[in-house]
Amino acid sequence: MGYLIVFLGAGIGGALRHGVNLTSMRLFGVDFPYGTLIVNVIGSLAMGVIAGYFLFRTGVPQHMRLFLTTGILGGFTTFSAFSLDTALLMERHAYWSAAIYVAGSVILSLVALFVGLSLFRTGAPLP
Repeated sequence: MGYLIVFLGAGIGGALRHGVNLTSMRLFGVDFPYGTLIVNVIGSLAMGVIAGYFLFRTGVPQHMRLFLTTGILGGFTTFSAFSLDTALLMERHAYWSAAIYVAGSVILSLVALFVGLSLFRTGAPLP
């Protein structure tokens, strides 16, 4: 049953990622991988929020954890695509863009994760 739950969640996450990628290409163009950057930051924020929620809420069923983290967020976040996008920027000799993309992805994703966790550490009310 766990595999089915992860499979369904990953399908949802992948569809959401595709939507973000298409929207960002329409809004910002294709010269920089904005969609992947946006997905990685949002995914890290969501992981922080979900991890914080699970930390303070005991009794959350394992299938819910699998569905949300391994499933939806695993299908949504794109660090394999991040690696490919970085390599493509470098192959186009867009070294500054590649460096900004790598630093921005890592730093903003880590900050977003800590922001998500801090929402629960500061005593934010749980739904």
